[in-house]
Amino acid sequence: MVLQRINRTGFLTAAFFLILWVYTFLFTDDRENWLIENMLVFIFITWLFRSSNKPLFNPLSYLLIFSFLSLHVIGSMYAYASVPVGFELKDWFHLQRNPYDRIVHFSFGLLLAYPLQQVLQQVFNVRKWRFFIMPIELILSVSALFELIEWFIGGVLMPHCANTYVGTQGDIWDAQKDMALATLGASITMLLTYLWRMSKQRSISIT
Repeated sequence: MVLQRINRTGFLTAAFFLILWVYTFLFTDDRENWLIENMLVFIFITWLFRSSNKPLFNPLSYLLIFSFLSLHVIGSMYAYASVPVGFELKDWFHLQRNPYDRIVHFSFGLLLAYPLQQVLQQVFNVRKWRFFIMPIELILSVSALFELIEWFIGGVLMPHCANTYVGTQGDIWDAQKDMALATLGASITMLLTYLWRMSKQRSISIT
């Protein structure tokens, strides 16, 4: 059973996300775009709940994963460029565009680098310096892959949805900035993880 596979924190955060997910589907003004934006979410959620009986993630990772997914589905509800809180931030900081998509790309690296690190450790037994570098490399690689998927869907398969789905908002360097922000987020998380582990090792050696 799913409840036996994940811990209490994972179950609670997953339940909140699923409620939010259904809500965004029911109340979005653009259901076609919502479905496109959530194709990868469907795949990931299916894998997560059909994975082996031994969970890959600790409570913090579940919280980070579903926090990111929640940010994403809110963006998909409003086609990212029209998220209301983004307009509030745009006015507050006097920006030229709705920054919500930038926030989500940054959060992709910031929130998912640590869960990726757990997978690398438990499944692939990654150790030493690679333990902190590989999550950053993977975040950058997945970000680049996602930009290619965006181009293929919006530019080849469904060009009538390109403006809404890709959502560059007139920025010709949108893809590069998105990848850079995701990499920055992952780098910050890995730096904090490294510092936390070093501090923990020092406290153990002292005692």
